[in-house]
Amino acid sequence: MVKMRDVAKLANVSVATVSRVLHNPETVKEATRTKVLNVIDELNYKPNMLARQFRRNETNIILVVVPSITNTVFSGIIEGIEYEAANHGYRVLLGNTNRKVENEYNLVDLLKKRQTDGMILLSERMDPNYIKSLSEEYPLVLATAYIEGLKVPSVSIDNVSSSREAVEHLIRLGHREIAHITGPLQFAISKGRYNGYRQALMQNNIEVRNMLVQEGDFTFESGYNQMMKLLAIEKAPTAIFAANDEMAMGAVKAAKELGFDVPRDIAVVGFDNITFSSKFDPAITTVAQPLFEMGQKSMKLLLQQIQGKPMLKSQYILDCDLIVRDSCGGKIKEKVMNEEIST
Repeated sequence: MVKMRDVAKLANVSVATVSRVLHNPETVKEATRTKVLNVIDELNYKPNMLARQFRRNETNIILVVVPSITNTVFSGIIEGIEYEAANHGYRVLLGNTNRKVENEYNLVDLLKKRQTDGMILLSERMDPNYIKSLSEEYPLVLATAYIEGLKVPSVSIDNVSSSREAVEHLIRLGHREIAHITGPLQFAISKGRYNGYRQALMQNNIEVRNMLVQEGDFTFESGYNQMMKLLAIEKAPTAIFAANDEMAMGAVKAAKELGFDVPRDIAVVGFDNITFSSKFDPAITTVAQPLFEMGQKSMKLLLQQIQGKPMLKSQYILDCDLIVRDSCGGKIKEKVMNEEIST
């Protein structure tokens, strides 16, 4: 079956240009439009009729697919999406998948049946090739995750460099036995944060010990359980970098139950800067994602597609900030400095 990307390749134009020729021909230069139409005839391309009539049957509703509405990271992004959507007369339909990929595939039917004008994915669970194919036929934005090599409109952060900065902060405090509680490593977000952790250690000539890396699932419970394992190791870590704040909080709870003081005995750093991280005891040092801005940018990118406007740029990586709080004090560094002075 001939697809839109086949037409784009032979005509030497972007998929977006082919889409505009089909949906908004008046926005394309005559020479380019003629070239694309000739290739369509040559390949006998039959556009998806649902997609061809997409613009003629607007619902003014956009679908946001979210793995879990209880996760405050997603609620922060959704707030930005809803703000931007409301400014342009759109309503947001939330599709909560409860972390089940089969539910994501089911929700796609709403897009294919024209019950929504576009979709923002706050998940990377579906097959990347399927996501790419969808993006060639329908307005779609992938938010939160950047998948290397996947040419899909996306809004994300640099998980590698942000995580590297967080771990380097611990190293500057004097820590060398630094553990990492990862997210599920089949996901690009978790891999990126793990790679940032590794880079920070390697660039500071610190051995990456496999025993100090434990895989969690982004829940408070997994942070608690993995911390229990880490503190049972003979040469236990003096610092923990957790791939999100919920796991960081679970790690703190485990440490306290075992009689450790945080941060005097063990430092903890999280990721996301969820609202409760500043109210937790101790307040969590964390990497702050620009959640509201991510939502806004995702909606703006989706609107460009819905309206058939050319996209000069389709992939955006937003900046993060390291927020230093009470969960990783400078005790280790002070101890090292005092030992150096005494010798």
